[in-house]
Amino acid sequence: MDYEIRDINLAPSGRQRIEWVRHNMPLLTGLKEKYGSLPEGEKPLAGVRISLSIHLEPKTAYLCETLAAAGAAMSVTGCNPLSTQDDTAAALAASGMRVYAVHGESEEDYFRHIEMALEHRPHIVIDDGGDLAACLHGKRADLACEVRGGGEETTTGIIRLKALAADGRLKYPVVAVNDARCKHLFDNRYGTGQSVWDSILRNTNLIIASKTVVVAGYGWCGRGIAMRASALGASVIVTEIDPVKAIEARMDGYQVMTMREAAPLGDIFVAATGCKDVITLEHMVLMKDRVILANAGHFNVEIDMAGLGERAERTYEARANITAYVMSGGKTVHVMAEGRLVNIAAADGHPAEIMDMSFAVQFMSALYIQQNYKSLPKDVIDVSAEIDTMIAEQKLAAWGVEIDRLTPAQQHYLSSWEL
Repeated sequence: MDYEIRDINLAPSGRQRIEWVRHNMPLLTGLKEKYGSLPEGEKPLAGVRISLSIHLEPKTAYLCETLAAAGAAMSVTGCNPLSTQDDTAAALAASGMRVYAVHGESEEDYFRHIEMALEHRPHIVIDDGGDLAACLHGKRADLACEVRGGGEETTTGIIRLKALAADGRLKYPVVAVNDARCKHLFDNRYGTGQSVWDSILRNTNLIIASKTVVVAGYGWCGRGIAMRASALGASVIVTEIDPVKAIEARMDGYQVMTMREAAPLGDIFVAATGCKDVITLEHMVLMKDRVILANAGHFNVEIDMAGLGERAERTYEARANITAYVMSGGKTVHVMAEGRLVNIAAADGHPAEIMDMSFAVQFMSALYIQQNYKSLPKDVIDVSAEIDTMIAEQKLAAWGVEIDRLTPAQQHYLSSWEL
């Protein structure tokens, strides 16, 4: 058995939690049953080595097991040092998978585990944030020669991969899983919207109604965060750099202003931009005493943690997952989850039903790569409309929902210039 985890004896707890999500992920369950029932030689991923770097928690574990049921040999690591759940890692290791992840590991160990997950020379890589891709295009470029393709499920990761492709340096085709309608319209908006507030609520034990919430960024994640904050009774301010998105936010009923203008007004700040230095020390010195800062972007660069640490006279743990930074004059700034992804580093991440759709897209994209890699360009490519539609139809079927279908006459009407 090949693994590096916290404690293999945690496996029963992890198995119990994987079983819980299994019952709430009908799309993956259907795929697992469909392909798992085939003879070994007929499984579509038979003999395919997959390296996966996604937040290592029960929903991700069930994706790993679904890929394995289709024949894949899995090598698994996390994509954030604080998002790994040790009992889940133990459950996968106990099942015989290669697993390299420990909650709270050092940055050095985190990147060492990224390399270890690539050591079995993958044919397909599945990324959340692009750390496997970064390693394959940098320190371990020697391992990229057998990669047939990859899948990336974050906005941040796709931005970086498109930059590689624009420079002509992308070494293999990558499916932009995040851009699928069945991913970003639901995962980024409803998943992030609910899970961010789940984390803030459970960790602060404070009411949201009556507070002013500042949301930085009005992409799909920001939309979801603002929508849920408003539903909880908060007054919402949105900060943006895109004038079109700023108009959307204003027309959705939110105040729109610069971060400098919003800094003295907010009680809770949530960054969701994918960019760095969104909330800086310049902003923090203007904020209220006991303000709460949270990051919902993939990397821990949206809040200037280094600047805050240098300016603070002392720090202490205010509650689990909340660090208090005491400034000169006594003002305190509270930062959740060390400025890392708050909904997964300090909670359980997106709901299982949401990740069922996202991971079904990821699974089908892996099959698509395996079936088509010889003809795919070394570029960032879209999820096919057929995959998107199939997953949406299966999700509706799982809910017992039927929708109308176009008649032949309607199809002709919509596809013809003739009235």
